[in-house]
Parts: sequence; structure tokens; C-alpha cells
Amino acid sequence: MTTLKAPELLLPAGSLDKMRAAYDFGADAVYAGQPRYSLRARNNEFKLEQIRQGITEAHARGKKFFVTSNLIAHNDKIRTYLRDIEPVIDCKPDALIMADAGLIMMVKEKWPEQVVHLSVQANTTNWAAVKFWQKMGVERIILSRELALDEIEKIRQECPDMELEVFVHGALCIAYSGRCLLSGYFNHRDPNQGTCTNACRWNYATHDADIDPTTGEAIAQKMEGDFNFEAAQQKAEQSFSTTGSGQRHPKADKVYLIEEAGRPGQLMPIMEDEHGTYIMNSKDLRAVEHVARLTQIGVDSLKIEGRTKSLYYVARTAQVYRRAIDDAVAGRPFNPELLIELEGLSNRGYTGGLLERRPSNDYQNYISGHSATQRSQYVGEVLGAEGQSGVGLQGDWVQVETKNHFAVGDLIEVVHPSGNTTVRLHEMRNVEGQPVQVAQGSPVRVWIPLPARYSGALLARVIESQPPAAAAEPALAA
Repeated sequence: MTTLKAPELLLPAGSLDKMRAAYDFGADAVYAGQPRYSLRARNNEFKLEQIRQGITEAHARGKKFFVTSNLIAHNDKIRTYLRDIEPVIDCKPDALIMADAGLIMMVKEKWPEQVVHLSVQANTTNWAAVKFWQKMGVERIILSRELALDEIEKIRQECPDMELEVFVHGALCIAYSGRCLLSGYFNHRDPNQGTCTNACRWNYATHDADIDPTTGEAIAQKMEGDFNFEAAQQKAEQSFSTTGSGQRHPKADKVYLIEEAGRPGQLMPIMEDEHGTYIMNSKDLRAVEHVARLTQIGVDSLKIEGRTKSLYYVARTAQVYRRAIDDAVAGRPFNPELLIELEGLSNRGYTGGLLERRPSNDYQNYISGHSATQRSQYVGEVLGAEGQSGVGLQGDWVQVETKNHFAVGDLIEVVHPSGNTTVRLHEMRNVEGQPVQVAQGSPVRVWIPLPARYSGALLARVIESQPPAAAAEPALAA
């Protein structure tokens, strides 16, 4: 019997605390963004000092730390790139994740020993492209999200000596592996320069457009600011009236106006033809049920998206996908409980993406653009037991920093690297040690009865369909 190689589990690190949680809960490696040159430039706590510290801590734990530097560069970024990447390379990251062919060329010319991984932004969808990048000195390809499992297997067969990485969880983009122009179109914030505003997830209402009887054009109220409404509408109409072959196509059958909830009265044009109008919000990727197949194929790394997600998201996804990998390598059947545990994370509905071919409505969420949780909600982080005697508490009590509302009587899941447990909360104290019934949302601190060994645990309130009866679960009481 052939022993399967465990793929690397790669988690996002939006901060040093999230990096540590990823490692604690099972990650082999993390990735963090380089300031100014990654596609999370707007929400990036990593500066050079944090990158240096993160790499040092990772290597001390025998883990890997990758730096994402994957924007599609304009000329002004070319001018400064080598200057700004040099101190990052001096920190000795295990790899740079890059997308721009010119920047890759420049890095490999100046630092030929620096390991480079090709970002999903490069849209690698076939084995010939993999071989091309291998000749350019790239050590790993992060394959496009638009590939099916069979296509990934074919690439592995044709490129047996190249590292392959596949996304298995997180947000999906409406564009081809992230190359979206929507945010730039609406607010002049270019997603390919790291400033995406996630316009695909805004809440839109639609309105019929009035038509100018003399010109036949849609009449709409101009947006505030310097947005050139007429030019944008003209570009949109041109794109809708030209096919991919360059042949002209009859003008759109209908022009509508969309209104975003946060910008009342600012109407923007969309057009509908015989194929319909597609509003834009994708479901989230969840491929934990495909981990065994990806392991059998021989994929080298399984990647989770979410540098802007919470500490709880990082911990929970690391824990669940670690178990899925370990089960796959050991030959154990897939555990459906893993699907249930991931329902505890806020999500826009889950899909297997394009790993398996499904009807288009399986990929899109037409109902809601915001994340919702169906099983549990992250409510707190256990800080530790220190200081309990000062407020008159005896026995097993720990202090919790709350993140969301929870109350006495709630069913609480304690999520910890050593294993999870579920208990009923029957008692709670405030910071002065006085009994309270409810812990309001962040940043309140409370005491709950829990052994000190759970210091560092994350707490989730289990969403119950029925009010709690007599507790069958272990009680959280002193």
C-alpha cells in the first residue's frame, strides 16, 4: 500500500496573533502581505517589523512563512519595487508569492536563490503554463480556482516535479481568479493594486431606467464626486455590445439602474440582454470534502483564503482542515462532522466552486451579500486564570474577553488546540466578581468557570433551534 504524502496546510496571517493561532491549530505555513505590493494593501497589519518577527517565530517553531507580493504592477511600482523588497528578502521568508512576470524576472535576476511561488492572480489553468513558469525559475504554482479536480490531476501527471497549490476554503471572486475591475469602476479603487472594496457584495436594489426619447440612452442621476457617469456608461455599453470575437452584438435589450444601500439616490447603470443580468455575489468556497482526492492527486499545498478574517476563522479552519488531511493520509473515510463545524463560521453559503461542475446557481448567492452563521457564533477568547483571587473567586475560573453577546444558559463550544468540548454555561461573573446573566459584546471582560488549561481557547455560542431544556451537557459552573 502506497503511503500518501500529507499536503502542506497553508493559512492566512492578517496579524501576528492570527499567525500564532494558525500554527497552534495545525497549520504548516502561513502567508502575509507585503505592504504596498500585495492585494490586501487596505487591510494589512504586517509591516516590515511584523514580517521579520513573524518569520523568526515561524522558523523557531519549525514552520514556514510566505510573503505575498502579488499585485499587478504599473510603472510607478516598478521604480520602487526592488528597493522595497530587498529588506523583506533579507528577513529570509520561505517564499515570495508573486504574480507579475516583470517583477518575478527582476527578483530572480538579483536574488536567484529566492524561492518564488506563482500567485493565483497569474491564472494558471494548464500544464503547459506550469512548465513555462518552471523554466522561469518559479518553484510552486498556485493553480487557478477555475480548475476541476480532473484538470488538476492532469496537470500533476504532466508536471510531476513541480509544486502545486490549490485553494480549498474562503471567499471567491466574481472575476477570473481575482482579476476584478468592479471596485475600480464604481469607486476608483483598483482591486489589482490591493484596494478592492468588495463591491460585488454590496446590497443593491434595481430600478427601471428612464429612456431619453431623443437619444435612446438611459437617464440616471449622477453619482457624487468626480465619477464620470457618461464615460462609464459608454464603456459598459460597448463591453455589452461586443462579443469575445470582436463582432458587434445587438445593443442590450434593457437598461436598469442599481442603487447600493450605502449610497441612496446614486444610481448606476447595468444592462440586461437575452442572457440576463448577473448580480454578483459568489458563495464561499468549501472543499473539505475534496481533501482526500486532492491528497491522492499529489497536491503539495492546500490553501485557505482570509487575511482579513477573524482569529476564530483562522483557528477553526486550521483545525478542521488539519483533521481532514490527517484522515486522508491515514485512509480514514471522510468525517461529515467537519462540514457541520465549518457551518459555525460566518459564510455567504458554501459551494465546492469549480472543483466539481455544477449548475451556475450553485456558485452564486443571489439572496444575501453578507456573511451569516448557521451553527455557532464566535463570542470570546479565554485570557487565562490569573487574577481570580483578587476578585474573590475560588476554583476553576478564567477571564474571557468577549467578541459577541452570550448569556447564562447558552451552550458554549470551547475550541482549543488540544481538542474541543461543549458545555452549558450556568454561571458568570463580571470583572469585580459579581454575578451577571449577560456578557455584552466586545470589549467586555467576564469570568466564567473553566479550567485554566483552556487558556487561549476560543469560545463559540452554539445556535440552538430549541430553548435549552435540562442540561445534558457538562455544565460550566464552579
